[in-house]
Amino acid sequence: MWLIGANEGSAQQVSSVYTKFDLNHCVVVEKIGESGSIVQRCRGLDGFPIFIAEDDLRFFVGYGPHGRKQKAFGQTLPQFNSIHNKIEFRIRSGARQPFAAILRYFIDGGSDKPKGQVLVITKIDGGEACHMAYIDALANAQANVLAQKTADAMAPSFNCHRDQARDIGAVAPSRM
Repeated sequence: MWLIGANEGSAQQVSSVYTKFDLNHCVVVEKIGESGSIVQRCRGLDGFPIFIAEDDLRFFVGYGPHGRKQKAFGQTLPQFNSIHNKIEFRIRSGARQPFAAILRYFIDGGSDKPKGQVLVITKIDGGEACHMAYIDALANAQANVLAQKTADAMAPSFNCHRDQARDIGAVAPSRM
């Protein structure tokens, strides 16, 4: 069970750094002919690119110079989706690289479900990154604060090779 909240005795100073990107200004790294899939590299934090792929009406995101080799680059939400153009990176004081990213995905509910929004919290650990948690942004009051607390609490012990991403908070029917 993950406990979400600050541990006052061992809390490190953590800040958020926001990066905006425009897919129309990102560099196309690869196009896959028949499927129409595309991989792009966008500017992120200094020296920390963002790799974004679109395939089968779903988005995949990798972080840092090895972003295309990460587990996160193969993870997305099951529903058709798109992504927001702003990423929140969580960074500990004195660190040069972020330890987590929070990115809003927009869910296309299709003809039978309402549209939704999910905050995807990704652990970033050197060259590896993976989804840690999902927060339904419409079903949870203060979803952004919940996402920050979740990133800060889960990242230190979350293992991308062993642990599975999980839902945090309330989940609306559009997510099922």
